Amino acid sequence: MVDSSRLAEHIRVLASDAFEGRAPATAGEEKTVAYLREQFAAAGLQPGGENGGWTQAVTLERTEIAGPVAASFSVGGREWTLANGDDIALETLHPQGDVALRGVPVVFAGYGITAPELDWDDYAGLDVRGKVVVVLVNDPDFETAPERFGGRAMTWYGRWAYKYIEAAKRGAAGVLIVHETAPAAYPWATVRNGRAAPQFDIVRADAADWHLPVRGWIQRATAERLFADAGLSFDAAKREAQQPGFRARALEGVAFSAAFAVARSRITSHNVLGLLPGAARADETVIVSGHWDSFGIGTPDAGGDAIINGAVDNATAIASMLEIARVMAAGARPARSVLFIALTAEESGLLGATHYAAHPLRPLATTAAAINMEMWSPDGPTRDISSWGQGKVSLERALEAAARAEGRTYSPDPELEAGFFYRADHFAFAQAGVPAITVGPGMDQLKGGVEGGRAARADYFARRYHQPGDAFDGSWDMRGPTADTAVVLRLVRGVADSEAWPEWDAGSEFRAAREASAASRRR
Repeated sequence: MVDSSRLAEHIRVLASDAFEGRAPATAGEEKTVAYLREQFAAAGLQPGGENGGWTQAVTLERTEIAGPVAASFSVGGREWTLANGDDIALETLHPQGDVALRGVPVVFAGYGITAPELDWDDYAGLDVRGKVVVVLVNDPDFETAPERFGGRAMTWYGRWAYKYIEAAKRGAAGVLIVHETAPAAYPWATVRNGRAAPQFDIVRADAADWHLPVRGWIQRATAERLFADAGLSFDAAKREAQQPGFRARALEGVAFSAAFAVARSRITSHNVLGLLPGAARADETVIVSGHWDSFGIGTPDAGGDAIINGAVDNATAIASMLEIARVMAAGARPARSVLFIALTAEESGLLGATHYAAHPLRPLATTAAAINMEMWSPDGPTRDISSWGQGKVSLERALEAAARAEGRTYSPDPELEAGFFYRADHFAFAQAGVPAITVGPGMDQLKGGVEGGRAARADYFARRYHQPGDAFDGSWDMRGPTADTAVVLRLVRGVADSEAWPEWDAGSEFRAAREASAASRRR
């Protein structure tokens, strides 16, 4: 049985100031890894990491701005300075030296999307080599009637990561994404804090081609002034970019400059893994995951607090993982093995999960599922439980059955426009073909209904998400996380004991990758 007091204690410890915000390659990581190893062992798991240990080393390239940032636009020879963190938020992962762009031409490329299957190319007819590209966040359908991109549900094309990758392929010097809270699904504070923290990536042989020399975001107000100074209307340009046939254009007479020193190093972080061996088909695996990292120590808030404790995001899920491991290890062994993975560097781009998928410690072909957890709500129990995005996978129906067995309901992601499917660790497993899902809290509160749930979620994302305010409070209502953990426990047990293999539905972009290894799963 899931113990709410144990859940609360795990969250309290992991989100305490002593853990310094759990950033990779810090003293906070050392404390986190030690705690997870201790708790996995106490739960009765076996080490599931490399060389018979509890961890998998994840080597990361670390890039951090060292010192002040100078940034400006010039229009018709008149220069105006941009305040980093207020008007603009810059970063780099490029392996070159310090950033030194001076007078680089600026172009507007709509949403920065090239999608041949949708007959859409924002870059058509425009050479962006050596230029800075201004693009809009999300994709063209967010504010218009459903057309090619499926309406308000964000696609991969709407994610900032895609926009950076696409521009880098074309040799751009940089990308500036125009931030707007609704289509981004988070406020400027989230952007500012994320860019101010050190940036990480897995080690890549082609890093110079993969990464832009500079990348970042600008406030909508900054974009409005930029377009106005260039003799254009930002709103009109945005409306044009939402229509088929849009063509990118240079912003005549506009140039961008940026200069800042960069400190680079290579660090090693760790995934932490505990294994519960299966009783009947131990060679088959069910992964249960969640990310342990947060943002460490960032910019002080109005009260002077700079530690981004990451209580909801994602100490809640790690607490659930530890409790599920304890309960399962104390009961009858499942047929399949269950591998519990506390993943690193999710906040830096799903890097711990990406590394595991590229270097799996158990074969992915016989990994039945990856069941990931994110961000349980402390705002009271809900009638429902949800999953992130529209996964087109049988695990969604299995989650619905598990919820029903616990006397609850399943609600598909109510905020498909936020693009959560691409923002959680299960996405890295999905790209490798493994049927995967991220389970998150529902919205229909027992006291407050859907309206109360929406208000609580909006308040969290506005005031605490990726901010120092995401801290544990002893007054939290643990009934919600406890009930949600019980549903996931039932889901994991069901998949681990089943003889069936979870599957991607027809039409899923991940189905082909899974089918390529079908022979490994024949019995």
